[in-house]
Amino acid sequence: MRGSSPGPGLFDLVVIGAGPAGEKGAAQAAYHGHSVAVVERRSPPGAAAVAVVGGVPVKALRDTAVYLSGWSRRSTYGVGISLAPDLVMDRLRARTSEVMASMASAVRENLKRHGAELVHGEARLGPDRTVIVRNHGGGERILQGKVILLATGSHPHHPPEVPFDDPDVHDSETVLRIDRLPERMMVVGGGPVGSEYASIFSALGVKVTLVDRGTRLLPMLDGELSEALAQTLIQSGVRVMLEAQVQSVQRDSNGLLVVVDGEEFRPEIVVHAVGRAGNIEGLGLTEAGVESDDRGRVRVDSNFQTSAPGIYAAGDITGPPGLASVAMEQARVAMCKAFQIRFKDAVDPVVPAGIYTLPEASMVGMTEAAALAAGEDVEVGRAFFSANARARIAGSTEGLVKLVFRASDRRLVGAHILGEEATELIHIAQAVLHSGGSIDEFIDTTFNFPTRADAYKYAAYDGLQRLDSRALH
Repeated sequence: MRGSSPGPGLFDLVVIGAGPAGEKGAAQAAYHGHSVAVVERRSPPGAAAVAVVGGVPVKALRDTAVYLSGWSRRSTYGVGISLAPDLVMDRLRARTSEVMASMASAVRENLKRHGAELVHGEARLGPDRTVIVRNHGGGERILQGKVILLATGSHPHHPPEVPFDDPDVHDSETVLRIDRLPERMMVVGGGPVGSEYASIFSALGVKVTLVDRGTRLLPMLDGELSEALAQTLIQSGVRVMLEAQVQSVQRDSNGLLVVVDGEEFRPEIVVHAVGRAGNIEGLGLTEAGVESDDRGRVRVDSNFQTSAPGIYAAGDITGPPGLASVAMEQARVAMCKAFQIRFKDAVDPVVPAGIYTLPEASMVGMTEAAALAAGEDVEVGRAFFSANARARIAGSTEGLVKLVFRASDRRLVGAHILGEEATELIHIAQAVLHSGGSIDEFIDTTFNFPTRADAYKYAAYDGLQRLDSRALH
């Protein structure tokens, strides 16, 4: 069903931002017959949908790095690909650009297919649910919407003490533009993006130092997987410095000088990947009555409506978890609420998280520590990929499947995977969590063999053995 505009500049919905949330929110409303305009400041159209850290560019960079380096398979087959550093970056950027262009085209086609009008320019909120769009030539157009959806996303946080004006000091987005593979790199931040970059560049032969103030990498992960990933990074040559503080980043006659807890480093490139802030500058939120905090996060209610009636927000602009998958669902729910569409009432409470390190990490549900803290009597089951036939054939045996389940009825409460294809495999556990199933489902299911998914069965068997051991003692 295609929407049609009721008049020049008059729309049922005006969306600001064509990223994951904006595109899906626009399509949801247009599919149900509402006229839609989408304002996007980037060029080419739809670029915002893929120009997000932790999004498509980083995943494209990762998979290209795996291919070019041979990553885990070098030890299996005894051969690898060796390319000159400048040629490596040329191939990486070319492939990443190709994927981004393809995804941007897909966004344009999706909006066109749904009859949404794409408007280019900088948007700001006006009175009475209007959006004033200034195009690149300086002209203005006023769009009137019954509903407005803010979906402008986020950008890397720039602490004032970090000299981002230095050509070799990058945030998590500008590092994608470097033209030569460095010999030495420092990554500041042990969250998802920092860990992804550290593993990707290490796989390409860069000597990487990863610095984080926390006690462990990726604190949202189950502690066991966090430690296993850290050990994998260390084995690949990354120096992991935890509970460490970057004291200064400056340049002298010899290049960059970074001091960490009194120790001096000379990286060729620094990547600062700590935090993000909402893209709210210039939107005129205050004048429109839309409340936000000092990190650019717009406050929304359970329907994703802001403090201004008729103005909704979804995605990174509303704050964590910062997942494209969640942003899309938030926008769909918001539009269903705004237009009384009987389709989606709430965002899925069982959301998987995926981290595209080498190897991948993914989780859904509760960690073991969280379950114990909640007073649950839980047991765990593990299966290591070193014993998995498919992983051994492929030569990528790092990691494990860890199941967390209630001891009383064996009901699954969480699943955690470190290993290749973890972000795909996690959906099997997500389905069991949705149904309220037990680990017996993994035992009763016949998996293709050899597959990595077969590890679920052996993790469940391990859990049952632990329960039996409990009973004996």
